[in-house]
Amino acid sequence: MTTCVFVQIRCRPGTTYKVADGIAQKEIHSELYSTSGEHDLLMKLYIPDGEDVGKYLNDHLMDVEGIERTLTTLTFKAF
Repeated sequence: MTTCVFVQIRCRPGTTYKVADGIAQKEIHSELYSTSGEHDLLMKLYIPDGEDVGKYLNDHLMDVEGIERTLTTLTFKAF
């Protein structure tokens, strides 16, 4: 079973749309939203079976130019 995670992304000022485009090109997300508050983007994605969450995000997300910081929330059960 895949693991659903939500990643809040803070972008360097003025780079939010560029970061969103970079993520979209990777096609790793299920949903991607612009948000208000401390973070600029909210991404929902499913980590493939057998993959380490941290390594997967490091290998597939963190090379997108303009990402300043992330906050990842793991999910356990859907109701």
